[in-house]
Amino acid sequence: MAAAPVWSVDPRTGNPREQVAVEATAEEVDRAVRAAHAVRDALADRTVRAAFLRTAADLLAEAGEHVIEAADAETALGPARLTGELARTAAQLRAFAEVVDEGAYLDIHIDHEDGTRTPPWPDLRRYKIPLGVVAVYAASNFPLAFSVPGGDTASALAAGCPVVVKAHPDHPATSELCASVIRRAAAQVGLPEDVLTLVHGFAAGIELIKHPLVSAAGFTGSVRGGRALFDAAAARPAPIPFHGELGSLNPVVVTEAAAAERGEQIGAGLGASMTMGAGQFCTKPGFVLAPAGEAGDRLLKALTETVSDTDAGVMLDHRMRDAFLAGVGERAALADVEAPVTPGAGGEHTVSAGFLTVPAHRLAAEGPHDALLEECFGPVTVIARYASDDEITAVLSRLPGNLTATLQISAEEADGGAADLLAALTPLAGRVLVNGWPTGVAVAPAQHHGGPYPASTSTSTSVGTTAVERWLRPVSYQNTPAALLPPELREDNPLGLPRRLDGRRA
Repeated sequence: MAAAPVWSVDPRTGNPREQVAVEATAEEVDRAVRAAHAVRDALADRTVRAAFLRTAADLLAEAGEHVIEAADAETALGPARLTGELARTAAQLRAFAEVVDEGAYLDIHIDHEDGTRTPPWPDLRRYKIPLGVVAVYAASNFPLAFSVPGGDTASALAAGCPVVVKAHPDHPATSELCASVIRRAAAQVGLPEDVLTLVHGFAAGIELIKHPLVSAAGFTGSVRGGRALFDAAAARPAPIPFHGELGSLNPVVVTEAAAAERGEQIGAGLGASMTMGAGQFCTKPGFVLAPAGEAGDRLLKALTETVSDTDAGVMLDHRMRDAFLAGVGERAALADVEAPVTPGAGGEHTVSAGFLTVPAHRLAAEGPHDALLEECFGPVTVIARYASDDEITAVLSRLPGNLTATLQISAEEADGGAADLLAALTPLAGRVLVNGWPTGVAVAPAQHHGGPYPASTSTSTSVGTTAVERWLRPVSYQNTPAALLPPELREDNPLGLPRRLDGRRA
């Protein structure tokens, strides 16, 4: 049977643009993984690895015009958005190069032999080593920053792990272009090109997670798809770490005092955040607890004006558009749900933004309104109007895990009056914001992009330099002769690495 073609499709029309590749067979996935595994030792040199990441960033920037053109043709995200995403992607690569140079990610600990302790200490030397081949499953909504050259790939390569990327079907041409850039960067610094390989196709993704030489996986996508891969990773004869970002409601709580103080500002900010990128950001605020009454009404009036002024947008593909329309229709049909601005079809290939409202008490207990507590991908948010603090508490207790949780408070509450609400939001998310909006994720060392399930399947972050930790494992050497120790653990510290000696930072 002939391999299925992989087409690049224009989401603005739904028409195929060009055939980019063919879906990988099981044999081709096997060859890709084995090729990556065969070159894993080539990534051992930290100096070369850092040069590779910087070269990849430079070449990606040099190819920027072609990369942005390809990505826009396949995603309709627009040149302005994609220009920023390209800059972020290159910056991520350079940031991980700095991580590799510094070496603190190796987490080196040396405890010298001490017979005076009870029980006695042997000589112990611990650091972290790369896991091996990493499978990366590219995201639909970030064709660069969470795709072939994105954070999962950059952090895995920084850790010293070769990568096999399963391209997302929404941007196969962009994936091929970016893969060629990274492979060219590898060749320029003297590394084998197979430190990164690319495969296409749904079946290829299943074969990849099952391959015995794959040591870990990173995924950004839907709860359904991510959970299937997570379960497959756990069901292997030798289970592997699966770092998945699956879905997030990103709740917002607006206090009564905040709505009274600046309801119009909050409404406008919410409208801008939930419609950004046609509502296709993983951090879109999809659920808001806002007060009933006059202050909340003013917030909704400003939200109505902002959302009504938003142009219809193109979603990443027509399958997502259909799912958005079905999800909105299901939710809007529930009792006591109203649509001050009706989200729906903006045209044959577009969607229009909107929002739904519901009394918060409808969500305080299990029932048909539970659909409102699930992510609906696209430009829609749900406003639950609460009449008391008890209703806020009841609804928050029913929310799933999230990437973010946001608290909008007044100036007076900033002095400590909102501490209980902040404490209630903290268990729900990996990033908690006060008086801001969650769309926009800074690539910073202190960033955490993850959260309780289903936001993610692990406690790790997929954004920021600590993302490298996902692809490493610790190993200790006990009473090992100096000549046999890896250079990172030798007493004279020939590589000049940061470390802790006998519990103290050296």
